[in-house]
Amino acid sequence: MHALFLAVALSASQQPAQQRLPFIEDDYVAAVALAKKGKVPLFVDAWAPWCHTCVFMREHVFNQPELLKYGQRYVYLSLDTEKDKSAEFLKKFPVEVWPTLMIIDASNETVALKWLGSLNVEQFGKLLDDGDRAVKQQKGETPEALLATADRLRAKGDYDAAVKAFRTALEKSPPDWARRPRATESLLDTLSTKKDYQDCAKTSLSLSPKLPRGPSYVNAVNWGLSCASNAGEKEPWRNDTLEQLYALGQDALTVPNVLADDRSGLYDSMVDYLAEKGDKKGSEALKTPAARAVFDPHRVNAALAMNKPERTLPALLQSEKELPDDYNPPAREALLYQAMGKYDEALQACERALKKVYGPRKIRVLETKASVLGKKGDEAGRKKVLSEALDYAKALPAGQRSEKTVARLSDAVAKLK
Repeated sequence: MHALFLAVALSASQQPAQQRLPFIEDDYVAAVALAKKGKVPLFVDAWAPWCHTCVFMREHVFNQPELLKYGQRYVYLSLDTEKDKSAEFLKKFPVEVWPTLMIIDASNETVALKWLGSLNVEQFGKLLDDGDRAVKQQKGETPEALLATADRLRAKGDYDAAVKAFRTALEKSPPDWARRPRATESLLDTLSTKKDYQDCAKTSLSLSPKLPRGPSYVNAVNWGLSCASNAGEKEPWRNDTLEQLYALGQDALTVPNVLADDRSGLYDSMVDYLAEKGDKKGSEALKTPAARAVFDPHRVNAALAMNKPERTLPALLQSEKELPDDYNPPAREALLYQAMGKYDEALQACERALKKVYGPRKIRVLETKASVLGKKGDEAGRKKVLSEALDYAKALPAGQRSEKTVARLSDAVAKLK
């Protein structure tokens, strides 16, 4: 089985097989068949090229040779959710947050554990251990068994029961339980998915300070900030909770040895508060254009929030030059040019992106183009592009088609009529 894994890896990556996990690229049928044959679970990285965290994981985590020791425990699948061939997988396993990491019981093709977002190498190893317990449906009253139950409930979509199980696991575990950080993050993720923003924010405020000062602490604070920010502005609890979470965020930004993407994500949540302070402690040597481009979305968000889009434009132009096949740099440049009032340049950037973009992300680029045309006063052109986006959204395969997107575009086109 190990030789077969290595053969798959050689076809999936230009990097030598002995230096990275053997990911199969965009072929669920082959991956699950291999997992069934080997009687091992299937690990799936459901990602998209426009997702900065997804690209970060591929460029900075999944390619690390330290992970090779986990190679034979799973079959590994990398799935670009924007590709047409991914539609059937997405019908069976819908994805709403990128990246979504899944551990699938290959024997019955059900999700045993689901994780949203990033992980470092150590966290990834623990996730694989937990996934193995979830697949085996470990039972009992130990914290590990309760966590396995919670993971299965979360993966099944029974969020109320999952929240209760995560809380029980935390309550019955010692303060130094090795899985406490991961269980806390999973609890906050589930509360956020439920849109129970008050409970999510308050739980983050309560549990985050009890975590070791590491990646999970940073992410737990970020979950709380995100939930508090998403709550209605008139919620009486919101402002005070946000203020306390911002204070935790300032502390979290000083934590060493945190994934740069996690630190950057925390800055993104605190951009209004910290935009002009700069992340002097979070920099790291970025060795490849793709690794550097991981942070382009945060640069754009910060520049737009500061109303200084021109500050980020050079970095985006450099990314486009170094990554000529990537549609993301010109798509993001269009947003900056639009904010600068340079509408012709924005339209040109949209056209460059549209020549490369594929899958559902094409709709976002078309909407940007329509917005720019509207800024120019070209309502006929705006209507034409939105109609094109609507037709494209309707034509996407079932696993990639979003009825909310179709409804939104239909409403926009109808209003223009």
